Amino acid sequence: MTILPPARLEVRRGPLLLSGVDDGPTLAAHRARFGELPRTELALLVDLAESAAVRGRGGAGFPLGRKLRTVASHRGRVPSKRPVVVVNAAEGEPASAKDEALLAVAPHLVLDGAELAARALGARRVHVVTSEDRPLSGRSVAAAVAERGGNLAWSTHEAEGRFVAGQARAVLELMAGRPGLPVTAWVPEAMEGHRGRPTLLSNAESFAHLAALAHLGAARYGARGTADEPGTMLLTLTQPPDDRGRIDLATVVEVAHGDLATDVLVPAALRAPLLVGGFHGAWLHPRDLRGLAWSQAHLRPLGASLGAGAVVSLADGSCPVARTAQWTSYLADETAGRCGPCRNGLPALAEEVRGLAQRADTRRRIGQLTGLVTGRGACAHPDGTSRLVRSLLTTLGDHVEAHLDGACGCRASSRVRVA
Repeated sequence: MTILPPARLEVRRGPLLLSGVDDGPTLAAHRARFGELPRTELALLVDLAESAAVRGRGGAGFPLGRKLRTVASHRGRVPSKRPVVVVNAAEGEPASAKDEALLAVAPHLVLDGAELAARALGARRVHVVTSEDRPLSGRSVAAAVAERGGNLAWSTHEAEGRFVAGQARAVLELMAGRPGLPVTAWVPEAMEGHRGRPTLLSNAESFAHLAALAHLGAARYGARGTADEPGTMLLTLTQPPDDRGRIDLATVVEVAHGDLATDVLVPAALRAPLLVGGFHGAWLHPRDLRGLAWSQAHLRPLGASLGAGAVVSLADGSCPVARTAQWTSYLADETAGRCGPCRNGLPALAEEVRGLAQRADTRRRIGQLTGLVTGRGACAHPDGTSRLVRSLLTTLGDHVEAHLDGACGCRASSRVRVA
């Protein structure tokens, strides 16, 4: 099964990153709202990122301030290899459209963040990577780059439209002219990335938050959110893909950390299983949704995380077991095929989850396989796939039992579509 990015995109006005939705994406409109780009030294930029706990928003959640420090500490070790800044907007997660939305309505906030980092680190070039199956992102970046002056050089790249294309090492492989697929890395890209240079590679939303911090200051930025998780985040709200693998509509909203799910989700979504973090995320049970808050601190005890901010609701009434089987098969097909867990483990796992969808009790074997592939891949793709499947068995265990008993309300086992 192939899963395609959303066919339609709705972007709602937000309090910070999406505050200029109605202004238009031009540089003039951006400067009118946020002002000229401030001159920010490296130490201040790192302090801003760390004080606001800015993390990668592509799924891994690595602290941006720590990346800045690491790149800075390795620059100059080889005088001819200046640092490089990379904006990762490849967005391989098909249930996410936040980077696409951000680049469509506020591209200069993203580019401001990248330019601030480049100036502070002494980088002369910024690379922006988008995806071929999200042409709006590529067009938005090209138009925005054309408006910007200065001495900074900009390069754009287009990744293949596949799930693993947004992984950090896959992005670096693409930039090097090789197939954009993950490879084993022995050191972080912040130490040795593009062409052996210290490389600051982070998600488009992360750079937008860095720019917002520099424009507004830590106090104004931190007026929203919680003490431990200041500021806001972007969520993509969708329902499952149709039988052709196309997600119809994605709604991108901006929420403050700590805001309640009841302020964002419609009543039908609050009564159904919810996948948080996209197809590498985890299921939440309907009983937990009424009190759900959008923060890592609230999600962690539920076995979930915000990840890339992709939220998929089963408000359409579909079966979480059948859906997990579909999506596990998709993820098994999306591997780079370069290591054992992806070449052998994920297809085997997908087969067992398909069996579960057909009402064979394969839970014991599924538990064995998720344990075998976790932590052993060249990238985190096996880990994320296992997380999705494990959460089905643990968080939605009552739904699984009902499915196995034929009492879950989904179609007869011989007719459940799982691939």
